[in-house]
Amino acid sequence: MDDTIKMAEVMARCSAFYDITGLAMEVHGEYHPGLLESAYEAALIYLLKQRGVKAEEQVLLPIYWKDVKLNKHYCMDVVVNGDTIIELKAVKYVTNDHRKQLWNYMNLTHMPYGLLFNFGSESLFSEWYYRRGDGAIIKLRWSHNRLENVEELFNE
Repeated sequence: MDDTIKMAEVMARCSAFYDITGLAMEVHGEYHPGLLESAYEAALIYLLKQRGVKAEEQVLLPIYWKDVKLNKHYCMDVVVNGDTIIELKAVKYVTNDHRKQLWNYMNLTHMPYGLLFNFGSESLFSEWYYRRGDGAIIKLRWSHNRLENVEELFNE
């Protein structure tokens, strides 16, 4: 896929992520900080499905030792359209450990997009990520309906 097509896809996704972030803000505004993550997840799933978005909750991700599937799994909070992981938090502060959880899911599944939302602070925290073909994960910087770090996305 050439860079022009990839760029158009990423721009379209950012527009969709803007809408999803708006839904997360709606949930945060209704529920406020202090609830369990599962409450925010249930409300976000409801709103996504109300808008016709294919959203799966608590998606299991098997764990392997080399080529052997183990008897344990990870659980991704939300997967949208089969290629975007939404990791939800309800903590006071987001740390790099929270980001690494999402990044590891993206690397293990090879899903190209990830969103991180935290409902535990006074305002909704959100970050959006793109996984390049070489496995590098880049934070998407979307502002005023444009992507500010285009060159970073395609310098593999």
